[in-house]
Amino acid sequence: MIRRAVPGDLDVVLELSKEFCVLDGHVFDAGRVKPALVPLLASDQHGVVHLVEEEGWALGYAIVTWGYSLESGGRDALIDEIYIRDRGSGVGTSLLAAILDDLKARAVPRLTLETEKANEAARRFYERHGFVEEDSLWMSLDLS
Repeated sequence: MIRRAVPGDLDVVLELSKEFCVLDGHVFDAGRVKPALVPLLASDQHGVVHLVEEEGWALGYAIVTWGYSLESGGRDALIDEIYIRDRGSGVGTSLLAAILDDLKARAVPRLTLETEKANEAARRFYERHGFVEEDSLWMSLDLS
């Protein structure tokens, strides 16, 4: 079952996020992640957290956040994180389909995501589902 995560799912989503960061080689900082998750779980104002469960066990999650772009014609969406515990099981495909259905229902015209350069398996997965690599290069500046 795939459903929108709610405030009571905070600990589960935190654990999944930690697993994702360890697997992907990112630093996990619960003190930074937890307060960022709280508003996402409380309402859809900033985005939505999709949780995949089977018999009460969390199989994975995706965090989709809202942006705004003239190039997209207004509101757009970003897959900020997506993680499946048992890769290759078809759960990721089901989760991505649920995300796309949700975005279509919200009339969001464009979905973007980023992957690590070395993560060829992720890029192949997204390409199989119609995503195309763009010439844009993401850059960031930490303002904290």
